[in-house]
Amino acid sequence: MNNKTKKIVLNGLMIALVCIATMTIQILTPGTSGYVNIGDSVIFISSILFGPISGMVAGGIGSAMADILGGYSHWALFTLIIKGFEGYLVGIIMKNSNNMIRTILATVVGTLIMVVGYFLAGIILKGSVIISAGSIPSNLVQGIISMILAIPLSYSLNKVKYVKTLKVNF
Repeated sequence: MNNKTKKIVLNGLMIALVCIATMTIQILTPGTSGYVNIGDSVIFISSILFGPISGMVAGGIGSAMADILGGYSHWALFTLIIKGFEGYLVGIIMKNSNNMIRTILATVVGTLIMVVGYFLAGIILKGSVIISAGSIPSNLVQGIISMILAIPLSYSLNKVKYVKTLKVNF
């Protein structure tokens, strides 16, 4: 299998994993009409292991698909942009690095992008700063839980021989 095919297949797999992780575990947040999920953990893993483009593609498309499939299609365009940017920035910060401090920094930045992005999108969709501000605590919890899941998983996966061969091609 050539490198281009591997990239397409891997990105498709990561898109599907983000969508599944987002849709499988959902904790509804009253007052914001949203939900907390662990999809960001897969975005972080994709960005850490395979770089900014894979993180952007998996984060943007996978999360937007989850919105569309889950009945939140009015959020899909915002999600595509927010989660895509989140995945891209985490991947950029992690590029050519594998140390714990940088990984924590990258995922904190990713979490902040997500929190601020949804706050701004909420102002547009809900028409209220106060209502949108109500999503900040749950989005922070979502980001922190995703960091707690993604950091050790990405370090474990990084030791797998097959994952190392995929990273060389990206």
